[in-house]
Amino acid sequence: MTERTNPEQVDTLPEPVVALLRAVHDALDIPLPGATDADERAYDRLLDRRAMHARVTLACILQDGHGVGRSAAVLRDLTSREPVTYTPWIAAGGER
Repeated sequence: MTERTNPEQVDTLPEPVVALLRAVHDALDIPLPGATDADERAYDRLLDRRAMHARVTLACILQDGHGVGRSAAVLRDLTSREPVTYTPWIAAGGER
């Protein structure tokens, strides 16, 4: 029996679409904050800003016809301009 490739798997999608999915994932995948109130506030602000950038990027593609690959690059640039500046939470074993 031959194995079929699922047409919905990432490796079957056009590269600009994969780049967009990775950019959205990376924008939203930030470490949990440390235990201080300041860390939690900084985490909330960063996640809100990055989620807003991701929503605007998707709206520009879906509603305004912007190019997927270019939009992914813009989102990556916006994400890099807003790095994690708070202290991430560290588990008892030292893992982040």
